[in-house]
Amino acid sequence: MSEKTKYTDEPLGPVKVVPDFLPAPEELVFKEDTVKVTIALSRESVEFFKQEAEKHHTQYQKMIRRLLDAYTLAHKQPAAKHSSRRKKRTAGR
Repeated sequence: MSEKTKYTDEPLGPVKVVPDFLPAPEELVFKEDTVKVTIALSRESVEFFKQEAEKHHTQYQKMIRRLLDAYTLAHKQPAAKHSSRRKKRTAGR
């Protein structure tokens, strides 16, 4: 049996508030809109994701999809920037 934790009334020290990073429940309900593609990946990459997926009890394809989604979100520019840039290029032609 494990040892019981003893709590005391000592000060905690500096506390840091962490912003909420979890998705809202409504974001977990709907299935994502996905498209099936065929892609050739390096054997090393696929083996890595398969090993990691096994460790974390998930599917390696799902891990790759989430990685690509995170990359896209981090590098996606708002549509307004794209359209204004395109107008500038075509305006001089």
